[in-house]
Formats: sequence, structure tokens, C-alpha cells
Amino acid sequence: MLDFRNFLPQDFSNLQWLIMLLCAVLVGLNKTALPGVGIIVVPLIASFFPARLSTGLLLPMLALADLFAVGYYHRHANWKIILKLLPAAIVGIAAGSIVIRRIDDQSLRPVIGIIVLVMLALNCLREKYVKQDFSESKIFAGIMGFLAGLTTQLANAAGPVMTIYLLSMRLPKYEFIGTGAWYFLILNWLKMAIFASEGRITVQTISADIAMLPLIAAGAFAGIYILKKVPQKWFNWVVQILAAAAAVKLLF
Repeated sequence: MLDFRNFLPQDFSNLQWLIMLLCAVLVGLNKTALPGVGIIVVPLIASFFPARLSTGLLLPMLALADLFAVGYYHRHANWKIILKLLPAAIVGIAAGSIVIRRIDDQSLRPVIGIIVLVMLALNCLREKYVKQDFSESKIFAGIMGFLAGLTTQLANAAGPVMTIYLLSMRLPKYEFIGTGAWYFLILNWLKMAIFASEGRITVQTISADIAMLPLIAAGAFAGIYILKKVPQKWFNWVVQILAAAAAVKLLF
């Protein structure tokens, strides 16, 4: 009889499996209710796995969680915004793919830390952008689309970029989440083939991520439930402080 356990990574420690379980729940929460949670997952998983492997483990979890987010919020997407961002994002993904082939695993870890810190800084400054009207600016859309593509290809860390952009569009809450859900569904599933060609996704990593599916689902459904219960501003500050601490750890 085929034993599914034979396809799972055999060299993961108990602590690494525990981190995988935690990240799976957080990814589900991130996609359906609490965008701030996503920023902590990147440095968290990169702190306990080799940097390149960490991005390959995280992407399929994100892609699976995107299915839950789109399934629930699919009617709320603003396709005008999505189509405006996609061309520049694809260029950013291509640029990120070129860069990643020239960075070894030891160098990638601080790069991930720097990316997360920059994204957190941008997130803290987003109020400045919200006060300005960029809704019709093709230049702003191009810059943010490119940054989203670049950071998502290097470290799956495009969440804060999209948060800044979508906040500047002044979207209603459900349209905000639905637009982001479709946007990342497209990008993350496009990246799957690229990550596989780069050796970051393997049969073993996919098997580990599929094993996390129940926890991703639990996080996604919990996120839908608690969206109206948890004070968003307070929660985001806590997450950003923890993410900053984890990112600093990656730098050293």
C-alpha cells in the first residue's frame, strides 16, 4: 500500500513541523481577514528553514489559501484595478526570477529580512498615500505593480505593497479583500511553475504543503469569522512589531 508519509520531507525536525503548522494557520487568516498577518509568516518560516527552501514551502500554502479567499470573496473584486496592475507585476516577477538565480542561499536570508523591513516601513507610511488620490495614476500603478511582482518572486512578500495600493484606491472592505484575493491567486499560481523550474518547489515540499491543507482551511474559516470581532488596528501593530523583530533576526 502506498504510504503518503514516504513523500513527506524526512529531515524536518519537530520544531520545523510546528512552524509549518503555525504558518499554515496564519496564511489562512491572512488571506480571508487579516492582511497584516501575512508579513510575519515570511521571516518566521525563513528563520527555521534554509532561505530558498522557505520560499518554496510558503508559496504553495499561499496559493492554496488563495482558493479559499477567492471562493468566499470572488464577487467583490475590482477587475479594473487587477488588470491595471498585472502587466507591471509580471515584469517584476521576471526581474525577481533573474535576481534569485544570482543569489545563493546564504545571501537570500538577509535579502528577505531587508525586503520585510522595507515593506513594513512602507506599511507604516501608508497613511501618507491614503490622503492622496492615485486612483487614476498609471505611473503609481506601474511602480506598485512592479514592486509587488519583484517582492513576491523573491520572498512572497508583496502583501504590504498591495495593502498600500489598495488603501490608496479607497476601496470598501469586501472589495479590498476580493480584489487582493484574485490578484494574488493569479500571481501565486503563475509563480508555481517558475519556482519549480528554479528548484524551490519539489515533490516533497508540495507534499508537506498539502499536509497543511486542513490547517490552512481552519485559518481561512477562522479569519472569516473573526474579521468583525478583532480590532484591526491593534492587531496590525502587534503583527508588525513581531515581523520587524523576526526580520532583524534574519539580518544577523
